[in-house]
Amino acid sequence: MLINFFMTLKEERLPVSFTELFSLLECLKQNVIFASVEDFYHLSRMCFVKDEKNFDKFDIAFGKYFENVDVINDPSLYQIPEDWLRKQMESMLSDEEKAKIEALGGLEKLMEEFRKRMEEQQKRHQGGNKWIGTGGTSPFGAYGYNPEGIRVGQQEGRNQSAVKVWDRRNYRDLDDSVEIGTRNIKMALRRLRKFARTGAEDELDINDTISSTARNAGLLDIKMVPERHNSVKVLIFFDVGGSMDPHVKLCEELFSAARSEFKHLKYYYFHNFIYESVWTKSHRRHAETTSTFEILNKYSKDYKVIFVGDATMAPYEVTHVGGSIEHYNEEPGAIWIKRLAEVYDHMVWINPTPKDFWEHSYSIEIVRELLDNRMYPLSVKGLEQAMTLLTK
Repeated sequence: MLINFFMTLKEERLPVSFTELFSLLECLKQNVIFASVEDFYHLSRMCFVKDEKNFDKFDIAFGKYFENVDVINDPSLYQIPEDWLRKQMESMLSDEEKAKIEALGGLEKLMEEFRKRMEEQQKRHQGGNKWIGTGGTSPFGAYGYNPEGIRVGQQEGRNQSAVKVWDRRNYRDLDDSVEIGTRNIKMALRRLRKFARTGAEDELDINDTISSTARNAGLLDIKMVPERHNSVKVLIFFDVGGSMDPHVKLCEELFSAARSEFKHLKYYYFHNFIYESVWTKSHRRHAETTSTFEILNKYSKDYKVIFVGDATMAPYEVTHVGGSIEHYNEEPGAIWIKRLAEVYDHMVWINPTPKDFWEHSYSIEIVRELLDNRMYPLSVKGLEQAMTLLTK
């Protein structure tokens, strides 16, 4: 049984191995859980999933596998501790409803009928007063009414009086390539960290305070230190306008996250590709520009350089003199990228266009080649990979 479950996880591309499978089997051998799909879900997820970004893949595989598991008509599997059921009844049923259960023959009769109908029923049923299904007045099923019922497959109770809830849970979480927002971007950017204490002494140094107090014969001697900040220096260039307009919201989220994560952050804008000048205020980009040579001379080589753009343009905008669509560039954009690469050892390109489309764009291939294939998609996983590269 668990071999097929393991293979289902592999089919959904979860990074699982036999080590995790053996851990799960050992837990089951030690009776860590018993007769509960929900408990098995949490236990197996704990054994197999080592990174929260894989929760969604695990949930899909879990649901896929248990949808195809055959019903085992062993009456012993439906046994529930009687004292548990009776306590549930006392808390959930009124005196009138309890009397109706007794009229049916008591709890034992109810469970006996449930097992019998599970064995007899061969198909889905809706309405009526006998079979297990939805609606109707049968004691078994969902979305119907019977005070002495057992609910099967319903997300929530309608009359809140079922003796036992036999629900199939649907688990769903977020995948790293599906959901991206400012918070997730921040978490990805934090892979690019190097802490240093800077600024005023406004953070308590607990260890030094304890040591100093002990040396001072027990008299409190408070020691303060500057707060720790991420000391990484980042230089980021954003492509704006044209084909980047659909990606504005995503780039704004990246910009917001970067400003909060990096104390030493400098940013500039360009259109399509970088040439001899960039700007910081788009509404005055023709009047107030910054020379790219100035940037090369102003910011030291320990800066991490990040380009954000779709790299989608006419190839000659990268490779030819006068290729820019807005002005006459006396040198090809490729020359400026090479100059930046000569100064800054750590440089990546973040592309908001999904990676599946990259191979269909000649200009993207040119840019990837210029950056030695250091281009990553603007997704949580892509950002994590880019930040990891920048730390090397």
